Amino acid sequence: MSAAAVEDHAWARIVTDAPQHRPVRIALCYEPGDEPATVRFSFPGGRDWTFPREVLETGLTSPIRDGDVEVWPAGRAQSVVEFHSADGVAVLQFDTTALSRFLTHTYEAVPTTTR
Repeated sequence: MSAAAVEDHAWARIVTDAPQHRPVRIALCYEPGDEPATVRFSFPGGRDWTFPREVLETGLTSPIRDGDVEVWPAGRAQSVVEFHSADGVAVLQFDTTALSRFLTHTYEAVPTTTR
């Protein structure tokens, strides 16, 4: 039996020096049939970032970087996910609870991954 895909949504704040910001709704996706060790963040407009699930989990409690993705805690209730590309850097701040809930759903689908 194949594990079910997981898709949650979370609001993120784009970190910028602009005086006003707008929240952005990000789709948090996990498709264990494709790559059981990765998660995907899908942005409005079709831009996706795929990175190891372990990076997201570790980054909620301590800074970690893997390739073009960096995750770190920002205070007690927030986490920052930073995406690097040739076009620049996108920095998003999430409620840690939303990311933790997503991880819980992924581990319910597939408790451990083979490395």
